[in-house]
Amino acid sequence: MVVLEPRLYRWIKTCSINEHLSLSAKLRDLVREAYESYEDRYWAKAGEKRRTSFTRKQALPHKEFWKKVGL
Repeated sequence: MVVLEPRLYRWIKTCSINEHLSLSAKLRDLVREAYESYEDRYWAKAGEKRRTSFTRKQALPHKEFWKKVGL
């Protein structure tokens, strides 16, 4: 069960009708899109943090890295 403001409910209902989807399928799609967007922002922030802290002195060559992790 989800409680929505009337205006938001009408918008989602209209979208679901226009796209020939059930209301629950449209909500599922919107939640999935929001999750993917949230995840993208999270990893972009994490990547930027790693990029700014990266130093060549600490970097390992490809073969050395995989040897170190045991693969």
